[in-house]
Amino acid sequence: MGILSGNPTDEPMHYGEVYSIWTAVNTMKGMVAGHQTFLNHAGDEDLRKLIEEAIQQGNQEIQELEALLKANGVGLPPTPPDRPTASLEDIPTGARVQDPEIAAAMSMGVAAGLVAASQVMGQSIREDIAMMFGQIHTKKAAFGAKLLRLNKEKGWLVPPPLHQAHNG
Repeated sequence: MGILSGNPTDEPMHYGEVYSIWTAVNTMKGMVAGHQTFLNHAGDEDLRKLIEEAIQQGNQEIQELEALLKANGVGLPPTPPDRPTASLEDIPTGARVQDPEIAAAMSMGVAAGLVAASQVMGQSIREDIAMMFGQIHTKKAAFGAKLLRLNKEKGWLVPPPLHQAHNG
């Protein structure tokens, strides 16, 4: 048996896995802080619930990935401070991030997260890491579907020009 044919958790991570996981944790920490800020600006209750879900999901992913880094002797990226809670009415109207803008930014984040998770899955040689990012990918895809549905229901989705097939 070779060095990489036993229990995957006993195998060393390669530098690409270390860098990708560290980067994912760092990015997720920034996303959580950004979502906490979005929560202060959001007025729509359905959007607020999705923001809270994104924060919870992000924190769960951070905990899982930090545990993996620690178990492999890798230092952790810094954690930004939690954002204080603010009242929407205290934010001047012109300074507010509007609900459709929040939903669009979150949609972009989900799309980028799906690509990043796929990349880590593809570069991983440790099955446990590939599976972990497969689960992250699946959760992000499900969350993205909820966000897309909300964008459509609220009329916030700005589609590109739609192609109408012509028969004839």
